[in-house]
Amino acid sequence: MARRATPPPLDLRSLLESWLLHLRAERKSPATVKQYGDGIRRFLTWCDDTGTAPVLDRPTVNEFVAVLLEEGAEAATARARQLALRRFSAWLLEEGEIDQDLLLGIKAPKLDTKVTPSLTEDELKRLLKACSGKDLRDRRDEALIRFMAETGARAGEVTSLTLADVDLTRGLAVVRRGKGGKGRTVPFGAQTGRALDRYLRLRRGHLRADSPAFWLGDRGKEFGYYALHKTLKWRAELAGIADFHPHVLRHTAAARWLAAGGSEGGLMAVAGWARRDMIDRYTAHTAASRAADEARALNLGDL
Repeated sequence: MARRATPPPLDLRSLLESWLLHLRAERKSPATVKQYGDGIRRFLTWCDDTGTAPVLDRPTVNEFVAVLLEEGAEAATARARQLALRRFSAWLLEEGEIDQDLLLGIKAPKLDTKVTPSLTEDELKRLLKACSGKDLRDRRDEALIRFMAETGARAGEVTSLTLADVDLTRGLAVVRRGKGGKGRTVPFGAQTGRALDRYLRLRRGHLRADSPAFWLGDRGKEFGYYALHKTLKWRAELAGIADFHPHVLRHTAAARWLAAGGSEGGLMAVAGWARRDMIDRYTAHTAASRAADEARALNLGDL
């Protein structure tokens, strides 16, 4: 009896490109597509370096994750890498490239409970002062910081804004595709509106002034997700703020909202959160301070 031919191993590198194309067709954010792609590439590089067969099964993936953690990777990073592999494996099954998803039900690495700090009022003012100047880049960066610190919009949502999305007169901006493909409207006040207007007036002289994109880069360049990270990190360094990343502004916006007496429901709507527990996650750093202020206002010691 003739033996059945052993199927050739999957070429995961070429299939990765097909999966990323699928993700873009599903309108996943550029940041999500990059994160998933980086996770698979990191796995394949590890397989090459260690002589491990690139097989998407539990023993191989668990060993990969364990090595990441042993090498000092954050638990969140290891979890993101594993999630990419799980999603990739599920897609391979849907496409008929594999007969069984061997990663179905695999446990994700346990996350450490980390508290992401918010900027203090002094730090926020220093960050804005670091943008003092009258050229396009200064005006753009001040407007970016004010907009993000007030609305809590994600970096990818901010860089995706178009001119048609921002209404200075009404103080409203439309986030057309937030996380999960959900859109929403975010309000902003007069000072943010003034900063946006100052930027827009200088924007008229830009080489790409006819572009529908709201934010423009230097010397005719586009201004995307990574340009935003680079420029705001540079501003933070000028302001003497260590360990800054733009997502801190989202935490700052949430903390300032609650500290000013804003409702949790309103914060969820503006921030684009569907779950109440996100408030605790984003405002943990300032929870004790808010509780202390509330306790002093209650005066429960007055007997």
